[in-house]
Amino acid sequence: MLSWEYPPVVVGGLGTHVHQLAVALAGAGHEVVVVSRHADGLATDETVDGVRIVRVPEDPPVFGFGTELLAWTMALNHALTRAALATCARFDPQVVHAHDWLVAHAAVTLAEHLRVPLVATVHGTEAGRHQGWLPETVNRSIHSVEWWLAHGSHRVIACSAYMRWEITRLFDLPADRVDVIPNGVPLDQFAVSADRVAAARARFGGGGPIIVYVGRLVYEKGIQDLLAALPRLRRRHRGLRAVICGTGPLEPELRQQATRLRLGRSVEFTGFLPEDDLTALIAAADCACVPSIYEPFGLVALEAAAAGTPLAVADVGGLREFVEPNRTGVRFPAADPAALAEAVDSLLGDQVLARRLSRTARAALAERYAWPRIAARTVDSYERAVRGNTPAPSPATHTIPAVRVREGNLLAGSG
Repeated sequence: MLSWEYPPVVVGGLGTHVHQLAVALAGAGHEVVVVSRHADGLATDETVDGVRIVRVPEDPPVFGFGTELLAWTMALNHALTRAALATCARFDPQVVHAHDWLVAHAAVTLAEHLRVPLVATVHGTEAGRHQGWLPETVNRSIHSVEWWLAHGSHRVIACSAYMRWEITRLFDLPADRVDVIPNGVPLDQFAVSADRVAAARARFGGGGPIIVYVGRLVYEKGIQDLLAALPRLRRRHRGLRAVICGTGPLEPELRQQATRLRLGRSVEFTGFLPEDDLTALIAAADCACVPSIYEPFGLVALEAAAAGTPLAVADVGGLREFVEPNRTGVRFPAADPAALAEAVDSLLGDQVLARRLSRTARAALAERYAWPRIAARTVDSYERAVRGNTPAPSPATHTIPAVRVREGNLLAGSG
C-alpha cells in the first residue's frame, strides 16, 4: 500500500482508513507493507500490529504543502518510489494498492516495474471538493492525475455508491471496474468509560448540551453553516456549547465568523486532540454534527455512532448511505443553517428519539461496517485484479479531456 498519511502522521480520514484496513488485512493472515511519509525527516522501517511500515520524508528541495502542493507531491512520490523499490527487492507483492492521487506516480511506477495489478482507492475527487468546478490550473492538474490513476488501475475502489457515480462520471470509467467498499469502524475503540465521559463533559461543556464537529477546517466540510446555526440553537438551549475539533486553512475565517456572531463561549476550537480525548468528547456529546457540503463517505459519522452519539448530518454523498432519517440519525439540506438548526434541535429536544436513533445506528455498524468484513471485501477486489491481470489501459495512451474539464460543472445533476 502507498499512502501519503499513516499514523502517527494523520491529516484526515484517509490515514485512519489505511491504518485500520492494513491492520485488518494483516489480522486475516495477509502480508501487508505500507509505504508512507515521515514527518520528522527520518526514514524508519518497523512492524506494528502485524503491518510492516516503511516511512520516508519527502525529497528536497523543501516545498510548502499549502503553497506548492504539486511540487511537494512530486518530491514525496520520488521518495516513496525509491523506498518501495528497495523494499520490493526482498518482498514480492501480488498487488499494489494506491490511496488517492497524492501517491499516483509512485504507485504506477511500482506496479509497472513489478508487473503486478494496481488497485486504487479514490477517497475523494478534486472536482467534488470544489462542487463540480475546477477553477484554477492546480485544480485541473490534480484532476488530470486522478483521471490518469483511475485509468491506469485494474480495479478502482469507491467508499460509497455515491462515489462510484462520481468516479464513473468524472473519469469516463466503466462501472464494472469500480468496487464499492465502505470505510469501517472499530467498535471497541469507541467504548468509553463513564468516568471519561464525565471528565469530557466537565472539560468541554457549558452547563447545557454539547454539539461536536470533528474534521478538517475547510470550506467543503460546512463548519461555517454550523456556526451560522448556533445563535438560533443557543436561544433554544441554554448553556449550549459547540466544540470544533480539527485544524485547517479555514480556521482564521471561522474564528472571525464566531466573533461576528458574538458566539463567545458557545463555541470552542480545540485544534488537534489526542485520540483518547477525542473519543471521550465524542461519547460525551449530545449530538455529532456533520454539516458537509461535499462528503464522499463521512467516517466521522460512523465513529460518532460507534460512541453512541446521535447524528445530524447533511443530506449529501456517502452520508446518505449510512444515516437514514429517523432510523440511524437525522438529515438536513447542505448549506442551510436554518435546516441544520432544526435537525440538531430535534435531537437535543427529544432524548427518547436521540437514544433510539443512536442505538439503531450502532447496531447497523456492527452488521455492515466491521473491519474484518471490510478487509474481506477488499481482498475480493484484489483477487479480481489478480485474476484479470491483463494490463489496464496504459495511462500514457489516453488523452485527458482537458476541454471538458474547463467548461461547466462536472457534477451537475448529482442532486
